Amino acid sequence: MAPPSKRFISTGSTLLNLACTGDPFKGFPSGKYTYIVGDTQSGKTFLCMTCLAEATINPEFDNYRLILDNIEDGMLLDVEGLFNKQLAERIEPPSYEKKKPKFSRTIEEFYYNLDNAVTEGQPFIYVLDSMDALGSDADKEHFEAMKKAHEEGKDVSGTYGTAKAKANSDYLREAVADLRDTQSILIIVSQTRDNFGMGAKKTRSGGNALPFYASLFIWSKVRETITKTVRKKKRKIGTLSRVRVDKNRITGLKGEVEIPIYPNIGFDDVGACVDYLVSEKWWSKTKNTITAPEFDLEGTSKTVIREIENRNGEGELRKIVGKCWNEIAEECKIERKPRYR
Repeated sequence: MAPPSKRFISTGSTLLNLACTGDPFKGFPSGKYTYIVGDTQSGKTFLCMTCLAEATINPEFDNYRLILDNIEDGMLLDVEGLFNKQLAERIEPPSYEKKKPKFSRTIEEFYYNLDNAVTEGQPFIYVLDSMDALGSDADKEHFEAMKKAHEEGKDVSGTYGTAKAKANSDYLREAVADLRDTQSILIIVSQTRDNFGMGAKKTRSGGNALPFYASLFIWSKVRETITKTVRKKKRKIGTLSRVRVDKNRITGLKGEVEIPIYPNIGFDDVGACVDYLVSEKWWSKTKNTITAPEFDLEGTSKTVIREIENRNGEGELRKIVGKCWNEIAEECKIERKPRYR
């Protein structure tokens, strides 16, 4: 039997932590692999970066390497300004070439980099962003063959583009075993793709091994744009992301939560928690006034959020949300006689 996860990294979202583990402070488990698929601007990169930032404030991860394989070169955030100085100093690429960061370009190179991190012996959190931006050695060889044939006026047969899926099928199983042995964490990100077949359901690439070996399989999509009226005009100020846990080997339960994301602060965890407690009638709301008895507070959502933050009450708020979530989960259980006892 595989050893249990020794520690968990918070996702930075209390509600997503609860959907993953049932604990408001625990999200992704060590020694495991998490797979995240989502639409553009649904918060995939923010989620990964927030996990890395959470590692910098959790002493259990002080000796972990924080590796960002920024293949898309799309993470241009001000890391120190948006998160903290510790993350800016600790985050690193998978390798260097002539003292410059070097990121994976092919699926094979990604697995080589992952294996190198394992071989070094220090536990790590490795974020691959994203699987879609990786090519493969077979694709490169086919491109060169097509280029040469074009120059010579010849034809080359096409490719079905299955090299990446095959590599994941061949290598991910061993990589997951290495994560277990080193208590490291792997997070792989994929972009959704439109499926123009029957049902027009969103899909993804990379093969069946990606969700099969994942302990957590998470989908994210944009539910709506958050706006604010400034100078008599509605302005886009953020995104409300709907995040769904589709596969969960930790609790066996699926779940769906909503997380507000703002470019200047990232996840609005306090705002999401307040909205959740109101929606579940744990806190009452009359017109625009919320009553939060645990904090002896009454006021608008903005006032309640600001006062909780001013009191450094975020930890207490997470505990309250956890209590509400788990009471609901307990009431949803089916009470039956144990079959094998």
